[in-house]
Amino acid sequence: MAGSITSSMAGDPSRRAVLAGMAASAFAHRALAQSPMGLARGPVQPSWSSLVEHYRYPDWFRDAKLGLWSHWGPQSVPEQGDWYGRFMYMQGHPMYEHHLKTYGHPSEAGMMEIQRRWTAERWDPDALIARYKRAGARYFVSLACHHDNLDCYDSRYHAWNSLRVGPKKDVVGIWAGATRRAGLKFGVSNHAAHAWHWYQTAYGYDAVGPRQGVRYDAFRLRQADGRGRWWEGLDPQQLYTGGHLVIPDGIGSVAEMNAWHDRHDGQWVETAPPGDTAYAMRWLLRQADLMEKYRPDFCYFDDYELPFGPIGLQAAADYYNRSIAWHGKIDVVLTAKQLKPYARFGLVQDVERGFTDHRWDEPWQTDTCIGDWFYNVARLNDKSYKTAEQVIQRLADVVSKNGNLLLSIPQPGDGSIDREEEKILDDMAAWVAVNGEAIFGSRPWRVYGEGPTRLQVGMQNEQSAGAFTAQDIRFTTNSGALYALPLRWPTRRLSIAALGTDRLREAVIERVTLLGGGTLAHRRDGAGLHVDLPPPGGSGFVPVLRIDGRGLV
Repeated sequence: MAGSITSSMAGDPSRRAVLAGMAASAFAHRALAQSPMGLARGPVQPSWSSLVEHYRYPDWFRDAKLGLWSHWGPQSVPEQGDWYGRFMYMQGHPMYEHHLKTYGHPSEAGMMEIQRRWTAERWDPDALIARYKRAGARYFVSLACHHDNLDCYDSRYHAWNSLRVGPKKDVVGIWAGATRRAGLKFGVSNHAAHAWHWYQTAYGYDAVGPRQGVRYDAFRLRQADGRGRWWEGLDPQQLYTGGHLVIPDGIGSVAEMNAWHDRHDGQWVETAPPGDTAYAMRWLLRQADLMEKYRPDFCYFDDYELPFGPIGLQAAADYYNRSIAWHGKIDVVLTAKQLKPYARFGLVQDVERGFTDHRWDEPWQTDTCIGDWFYNVARLNDKSYKTAEQVIQRLADVVSKNGNLLLSIPQPGDGSIDREEEKILDDMAAWVAVNGEAIFGSRPWRVYGEGPTRLQVGMQNEQSAGAFTAQDIRFTTNSGALYALPLRWPTRRLSIAALGTDRLREAVIERVTLLGGGTLAHRRDGAGLHVDLPPPGGSGFVPVLRIDGRGLV
C-alpha cells in the first residue's frame, strides 16, 4: 500500500472512504488499556486507522501467487466432509445418521470422542510439503484451530489441544518445521472465534425416537465426570464453549428443531457470546500465543473483518508489532473477509470460494478446496474433485486480477492424501514446471483478460461459474514479457483481441513463444493477434504464450 492516511489518501476516492470509519476507533483504543498482558507493543495501535497507516503488502506475498493449505483436524476422522462437529448433533442430518451408526448416540459419544480418534498415524509432513512445493506452492498454511475448538498446537491457554488429545503431537509446529526446511513461507488459520455459536447444537437433544428429549454430551458433562477416563483433568465445557443458546425442552419435530437452530445459533456472527466476554479474551490470548510460538508469515482469520470487534483489532496490532520485532517491518499477511472500505487497506481481503470480475488495485486472495474443506471419502469414490486443469484455470484467472490462490488438499484423519489427490498435484507440478514463469513473480497487465465467460462477484459462488473456453484469455507480465493464458487449449486458431493494432497501436510484437513448445508463427491486424497452436501435449491444458516486443508492458 502506497502513502499514508493523510495527504495521499485525501485525493483517492477508495481511500477517502477509509476516513469515515476512523471515529469508531476510539473504542478500540480504550480496549487496549484493558488488554491482557503479553501482547506485543509497537507503533501499530488497535484501530483501523493505525492498521491502514502502517500496513504494506509484502513483496513475498505478491510474488508467491499459490499457497497450499492443510485444512486438517479431527473433523477429518469420519471422512464425511464439512462441519461434522455441528451436524452430528442435528437429528435428521446425514452426519447425525452416520455418527449414530458408526460411533453411537451423541448423548454418549460426542465430538470429544471424535477428537480422541484423530491419530495422524500415516502423516508424513516432509513428503507432503515436498509434493506441494513441486505443485507450485510458495507458502503453506496449517489449520491451527477450527470451529470444533481443538487447538492443533502446543496451546498455553487452552487445554483441549493436540498434544493432550488426538495425535498427541504439535501439529502446527511439525508443519512449520517441514515448511521452513523446504524454503516456503509458513502460515496458520484460526477459525475458533465461531466455535461458541457453532457448537450450540451439542447442547440439544433428539426431537423424536427412542432417545427423545435426552440431552447430548455437552449439556451434561463436567470436568469431574472425567475422573478415571481418558479425558481426566479436561473440562468438556471448555471444549464445547458453554451453553449460550441452549434449545428449550419440548420441541417435538426435527423440522421445528432445525428451524430453531437456524434462527438462533446458526447465524454467522462476529460478536462474543451473550454475557461471556471472557470467551473473546481467551481467544485473544490463544491467538497471541500462536503468533509468539510459531512466528507465522501468514495468518488467516475465518471472519468478516475481525473477530470480536476491538479484540480482533488488538490481535491484528499484536501480529503486526511482532512482525516489526521479527523483521524490522511488517512483512506478514493477515487475511479476513467482506472488508468494508475503512478496513480495505489494513488487511488482505480473502474471498472464500469466490470470483471477481475485475482487476483489484491491491493484492487479495481467494481460498478454495479441491473437494470439501474436511476430507469426504465420497469425493474420491464419485471422482468429484476439482481437476488439475480447473485448479490452473482458477490460478490464472486470480493472478491476472492481482490475487493469490490458497488451495486446500483434504487429508483423512490418518494424515495421508489419496491417490486422486496425488494425481491432481502431480499434474499441477507438470504444468508449473513448464509454465511457472507466467505466474510466480508476475504482475497484472493493463487488462486482466477477455472472453465470453462472465463471473459473478462475491463469496461462495463457485458453483455458479460456467466452464471456461479457449476464448477466455488471461494476461500477466513478468520481467518485461507479456503472457497470454487461454483457459482451454484452442482446437483452432487463437485470436487475441486485446493485442490487435486497433487497441494496442503503439506496440510492436516481435516474437510469440509457446512455453514448452517453441516459437509460433503469428499475424496481427486491427482485430487482434492471430496464432495457430499445435495440439496439446505434456500437461495438455492452459497453454501459455510468451509475447515479446516493444510497448507491450
